[in-house]
Formats: sequence, structure tokens, C-alpha cells
Amino acid sequence: MAEDTPGQPLPEAGAEGVVEQGVDPGGRTARRRGGIGALDRYFKITERGSTLNRELRGGLVTFVTIAYIIVLNPLILGSSSPDSPTAKRDVLGDILTVPQVAASTALVAGVMTLLFGLIANYPFAIAAGLGINTLLAVTIAAQVSWPEAMGLVVVDGIIILILVATGFRTAVFNAVPPPLKAAIAVGIGLFISFVGLVDAGFVRRLPDSANTTVPVGLGIDGSIASWPTAVFAFGLLLTAVLVARKIRGGILIAIATNTVVAIVVESLVHSGSSEDTGSTGWNLGYPALPDQIAGLPDLSLVGEISFGAWTRLPALAAAMLVFTLVLANFFDAMGTMTGLGKEAGLADREGNLPGIGKALAVEGVGAVAGGAGSASSNTVFVESASGIAEGARTGLANVVTGLLFLAAMFFTPLYQVIPVEAAAPALVVVGAMMLAQIRDIDLSDFTIALPAFLTIVVMPFTYSIANGIGVGFISYVLLQSATGRVRAVHPLMWVVSAAFVLYFVADPVSALFGA
Repeated sequence: MAEDTPGQPLPEAGAEGVVEQGVDPGGRTARRRGGIGALDRYFKITERGSTLNRELRGGLVTFVTIAYIIVLNPLILGSSSPDSPTAKRDVLGDILTVPQVAASTALVAGVMTLLFGLIANYPFAIAAGLGINTLLAVTIAAQVSWPEAMGLVVVDGIIILILVATGFRTAVFNAVPPPLKAAIAVGIGLFISFVGLVDAGFVRRLPDSANTTVPVGLGIDGSIASWPTAVFAFGLLLTAVLVARKIRGGILIAIATNTVVAIVVESLVHSGSSEDTGSTGWNLGYPALPDQIAGLPDLSLVGEISFGAWTRLPALAAAMLVFTLVLANFFDAMGTMTGLGKEAGLADREGNLPGIGKALAVEGVGAVAGGAGSASSNTVFVESASGIAEGARTGLANVVTGLLFLAAMFFTPLYQVIPVEAAAPALVVVGAMMLAQIRDIDLSDFTIALPAFLTIVVMPFTYSIANGIGVGFISYVLLQSATGRVRAVHPLMWVVSAAFVLYFVADPVSALFGA
């Protein structure tokens, strides 16, 4: 039997419980084994060169890598106490509590990830988007109430669905030239690597009081001066070795091993959580056995939405907020699907994904569901690349991830045992894998090289996939036109580039018109 190495099709996968495609000595076609023939046909497991074990393992790895969102989203949107000086208050002074947001985050992510897997049949997990939840907490909630802010997210999702129904979103996806699609994949690789490095404390923002023009630095004062970051460094080396040696389930093994190491280290050195001890503590998860394993989720925020923002704010101000949400949603998802599809080997030669219309439609529903559940807009997560690196190629992996999200509503204390420092090495390694897509970019043509370069670097530098896509699109259109290749630019690229120009100057435009 062929080795179970991610990304390589298996001519005979019967022992994995999928389909035996070989021929026995008597010349008779081997029969299906394992009783999952229907499952294989529905998800096209064998057709995509995968196996049942890979899909299950990939779905688990994706969840472990992405589970931090159930902790982080409540910290961004919610508050632990109304009396907290750092409470995120809306224009009425109200707050969302952390347990409420955590339950809604897990519920919406679970349902949407399941739907995406069952309908779109891609291993791309869906959860609350980090850029939009920050926009809601910092900018939008200061102008409207929380229910009204979530109502704007619902409107954003409805507009996205209209764009999908008219074919506009799919047309834009297909209009992007292949080199830029490759650049988007590479940029996402650098972005998720940067996320892993920052979350683990290996790279840190230098405080303004540091009297330096350097924006970020290594660890604490140029050293790996905390035990959590040291555990991350160990995990990074372990993950790299396992992946390089093509060990089955290498990423999952590394995360599990690193979690055990973290528990042992914490029992000896008592670093504490970052909330209590600051930069030397564990981030988004604490490696110690919990006092309680399960509990009932608080789903009281589900359905708490209002469309009163259109009467509370001037019409132009509300429209600009929705426009910002739509553009961020539109291109974050498009860019992420492009990168993940190429990394999984599911895209065609032009970088297009088969059945992208269904995928974009389900992702659009994620915005509506996220607003309706008060969890913020839900979108495809780049961390799905970790499951893809484990071999996931179909929506069955999403089914696993979605069910784990739903279970997480009841077992929050249990998955909080995994600190982000234990899972972050997977993001860095997967980002390195995605860098291989750069071979599809003709760097000898400067009209391609510069837009590709800007797309790649702006994503991690601005912590935004949409920003990288926007800068890349604008520079591509301008350079192609300035060098006499205007006919090579698809008309939709002009439309989208103009929209991005407006997106980048949204605040000055709003101020100009007094919105």
C-alpha cells in the first residue's frame, strides 16, 4: 500500500476504510470495504486522493489549531464584568459577557463549519473573523448598541449573498489573474506564520516607551525570556522534524506532545496566565488540569439583533460601516479560499476552485449567522491550512471540526488546557509550506513582481488579508495600464480596485461629508 503522505493520491486505500481500487489475483474488481462507500462517494474522498484517516485527523488538527477563537473572540467582544475598567461598552454603556460570547462563538462556528463541509465539500473551517470582531468592538459599538452592531453584520451578510446570487462574487474570484492568486496564497502563508510567532510571544510589539524606531522585536528585550515562548520554540523544532520526516499525523503529534510539555513545565515553573503575569505568562489557554470539565452554555445572545443603526446614525455613516464590513468580508474569504485551495491541490491551472459559487454562498451565510448569533461575522479561517497539511481534502474534515466546535460549548474548560504556544508551531510550519506557491509567479516581469510582492508583504505587515489583496490589485491595474497592457486587465479588476481605493480612504471620506 502507498504511504499515507498528505497530498499524494492513494491508488489503493481499502485498508484506510475507503475504497479498494486494486484487482485481486483472479482478475475480479475488489469490492468496497469498511461500509463507508456512500460516505466516500458523497465527499469524494478517494477521488481527491485522501483517506478516511486523513480527513478525521485533519479535522481534529484544524480544530485544535483554531479553538483559540472561542477564547479570543469573547475577550475582544465581551467583558468579564460590568465593573471592569476595560469593559467593551456600546453607545448605551451595555456589555456582552464573556460566557455569552464564548457559547455563541462555538455554536455559530460549529453550525457554519458543518454546513460548509456538507454543501461546499471543502476542508475550510469557518469561525468569527478576527478583523471584523475588532472593528465591531473598537469602532462600531462606540456608535451604536451591540444589537444594532450585529444588525449591521447581518446586513453585510445579506449583501454578500446578493453578490453571490447575481454571480458577481464568483466572477470577481475568477477574474483575478493566476499570479496574483499565487501571491495571495504566499501572503496568507506569511500571515499565518506571523500570527503564530506573535501569539506565542516569539515576536512582540515594542512599547512606545522603548525609544526605538523598531516596531517589533524578538521575545522580551531580544531574548526568549519566558517559559511559554521556550515551549513554542521546542514545539516548532519538533513539528518541523516530524513534517520533514513525513511522519503520519506529525502536526497532531507535535501539538499533543507540546501540550504535555507545557503542562509539565508549568507544574515546575508556575508561569501563570498572561492575564495575571503579563508577557511571561501563557496566552489564550492555561496548561493545567481544569477544576471543571463540562458545563451548560449560555446562548442568550442568539437572536439579539436590531436594525436601529440606520436611525441612530446618519445614513452615509451607516452605509460606510456596512461598506467596510462587506469589502473586508468579501476579500478576506476570497483570499483565504484561494490560498487554501491551492495548498490543498484542489484549484485548477487558473487557480479557480470547482463549485466556488456554493462555497461563497455558504460563507456569506456565515456573516448573517454570525450577526444573528452575536458572535460577529463568521468567515473561512486560514488556520484550516494546518488540517490540509495533515491531508484533509474534503468536507468530511469540516464535519469533524464542526462537531468539535459544538462539543466545545459544553467542554470549554477542557480545551482551554491547550495554550496557544502549543498550537502556534503548526501555523509557522504550515506557512512555510505555503511559501512554495511563489514558484507560480513570474518574478522576471516587474508588472507582476511588484503587485505580487506588495500582496505578500502587506498581509502580515498590516495584519489583514484584505489589505494585501487591495494593495496588490491597485498596483497591478496601474502597472498593467501604464505599460500599455490595459486590455489584459479584466474590467472587474478595475471595479474592485476602485472599491479598494474608497475602502482605504473611508475615514477621510466620512469626515469630509460629516458622517
